[in-house]
Amino acid sequence: MPDSLSRDNPKIIRTGKRTTKGINKDDILITGSMDIPFIALTVALLTIGLIMLFSASYPYAYYNNNHDSYYYFTRQFIFTIVGLVAMFVMSKINYKWLKVIVVPLLAFTVLCLVIVLFYHTNVGGADGGNFKRWIPLPGGFTFQPSDLAKFTIILTFASYISDYYGKMKKFKYGILYPLGIIAVFCGLIFLEHHMSCTILMFLIGATMMWIGGSDWKLFAFGLAVLVLVIFMVITFPDLLENYAGTRIRAWLDKDFEPTGSRWQTNNSLYAIGSGGLFGVGLGNSKQKYLYVSEPQNDFIFSIVCEELGFIGAAVIILLFAALVARGFVIASRCHDKFGALIVIGIVAQVGIQVGLNILVVTDTIPNTGIALPFFSYGGTAMMMLLFEIGVVLSVSRKASQKKV
Repeated sequence: MPDSLSRDNPKIIRTGKRTTKGINKDDILITGSMDIPFIALTVALLTIGLIMLFSASYPYAYYNNNHDSYYYFTRQFIFTIVGLVAMFVMSKINYKWLKVIVVPLLAFTVLCLVIVLFYHTNVGGADGGNFKRWIPLPGGFTFQPSDLAKFTIILTFASYISDYYGKMKKFKYGILYPLGIIAVFCGLIFLEHHMSCTILMFLIGATMMWIGGSDWKLFAFGLAVLVLVIFMVITFPDLLENYAGTRIRAWLDKDFEPTGSRWQTNNSLYAIGSGGLFGVGLGNSKQKYLYVSEPQNDFIFSIVCEELGFIGAAVIILLFAALVARGFVIASRCHDKFGALIVIGIVAQVGIQVGLNILVVTDTIPNTGIALPFFSYGGTAMMMLLFEIGVVLSVSRKASQKKV
C-alpha cells in the first residue's frame, strides 16, 4: 500500500513500511466498523446454543460426571470465553496476513492429523468404530485436529484460488491440484473413523472449487461419479468399514438393532415428534434423561425440537440461514478474492454442517456423528468456530472501508 493511501485512510494503524508477500506492514491492524448484523446473529446463536446445551446436558452430566450437572456447560462456557477473545482479537487483525501463514498452518495441520492416528484417546463405539479423533492434553482436555483442518482447507483454497484464479478453467489448476488437496485431508480424516468430517471436508473443498471457477463440465462429471459411489455404498454397505457400513444398514432398515445402532436415532425421532408445534417447554425434555445418547453432542437438535417445538427449531434454522446469507453479503463487498473466498468458505462450512446435522437427526441420511455449530459440546470446535467468525469480521472491517 502506498504511503499516500495509508495517510488518506485514518482507519489503518501504521506500524512499519516493509512488505511481506505484497502485504504492507502498515496494514497489520484495522479499526473499521464490524458488520453489525453478522455479529448480532452470531451472539444470538451463541446465546441460544449455550442455553440449550445446559438444558440438554445436565441429566447426562449428573449421571456420568460425579453428580455435576454443570460439567458440560461450565467447560463449554470457558471454551466460549476463550473463543470470544480470539474472535475479537482476530477481528482487529488484517485478514491478509493469514496468507503469510498458509504453508506453515497446512504443514502443522497435516502433522496433527497424522499424530492423532497414533496418539489419541481410546474411544470405541457399539457399532464397531474405533475412533481416533482426539489428541489428549494435560488437565483432562483434548484437541481435535479435524476442527483445525476445516479452517486450514478453507484458507489453503482461498490462497490457492486467489493466486491461480485465471487458470482455474484448466484441468491441472482447476481440478487436479485442488482434488489433491482434498484427497490429503479427506484421506487422513477418514483413517480417524470420522466419516462425517470426511464428507464435510469434501463438500467444503468442492464448494471452494466451484466458487473458484473450476470447469463446470469437469465438475459435473465429478458429481456424476460421486452419485455413482454413493449408490454403490448404499447398495453394498459392506464396501465400507464395519462401523460405517453398520450405520448405513441401520438407516436403510428401521428395525435394525433397535437397542443398538438404531437406538440414538429412534429416540431422536421420538424427541422431535414429542415437541409438536410449540414444544414441551425449555428444560422439560424427557428424551434427554438417558434416552438420546449423549444429547449434548451431535443430537442436541432433537432436544431443541422437543423443548422448543417446530416453531423454535424453525427460528434457529432461520438464524443460521441469515448468518450464511449475511456472510455472502460481506464476501460480495470485499475488495479482493482472497478475503471473499475465506468468508464464503467459512459460512459454507457452517451452512453445510448445520444441514448435515439436521439431516442426521431427522434420519434423512445415515448417522454420521456431525456436530451442530454453536450448540454441540466441544472445546476445539467452539474456539475454532469463533476464531473463524473473527476472520469474517476482519474482512467486514476492511470491506466497510471505501476503496481509494
